[in-house]
Amino acid sequence: MLTVGVDLAAEAVRTAVAWLDWRDGRARLVRVETVADDALVVEAVAGAVTADGRAGIDCPLGWPDRFVDFVAAHRAGRVRVPEGRAGRDWRRDLALRVTDQVVRERTGLTPLSVSADRIGHATMRCAALLAELARRGAPVERGGGGAVVEVYPAACLKLWGLPYRGYKRAANLAELGRLVDRLLAEAPWLDLGPYERLCRASDDATDAVVSALAARASALGLVTVPEGRQAAPAATEGWIALPTAPLGRLAPAG
Repeated sequence: MLTVGVDLAAEAVRTAVAWLDWRDGRARLVRVETVADDALVVEAVAGAVTADGRAGIDCPLGWPDRFVDFVAAHRAGRVRVPEGRAGRDWRRDLALRVTDQVVRERTGLTPLSVSADRIGHATMRCAALLAELARRGAPVERGGGGAVVEVYPAACLKLWGLPYRGYKRAANLAELGRLVDRLLAEAPWLDLGPYERLCRASDDATDAVVSALAARASALGLVTVPEGRQAAPAATEGWIALPTAPLGRLAPAG
């Protein structure tokens, strides 16, 4: 099995892609790119789909449905605040998707708001990438039912009992190194090969690897899926696949 992880930023310079090859009892990191343009991201994701693998994208796959409705209503000049709701309580459903609120309830972490934070720029890029994948015959089911899933590395790390904060940016390379140490200790079957040094120097590369691990969890059915009323909004807003099993369960058979 091949899994691909994409740490998607608004521009290529902060976008990383990692390829994990799962066979013979090992998960080998066979390629990492830390300056990934649109063509490379589409090639990587489409390649995983073609190979019957999975791809995990660290980026919202859509906007909150209620935010989309709100913008349309504002354009038409007919915004109405729901009765009995005001201020932060009313705006929460505009700022956070259903999946964001589920992640907060399950992990205590609140994903960045795609409608009220700079991550919206990355999602604009992601929307174009998803359209290109569809044109190539690899449409993405935003609800997580297909070969491409939305992932959240910090939540994955926390649920796997690994360091999940304080390792970002060049000033925190020591913490990033400790994260890589812990990851390799908990997953002795993970072989970073010649890319281990890059993972210790780039949090983007490490997040891409974690995203590829999350894609593996999805392929094994070891992630959360939308339930009941969550399914409809997940299909348009996107759904963050959270691990439901320990990291060790991802190990391939020898």
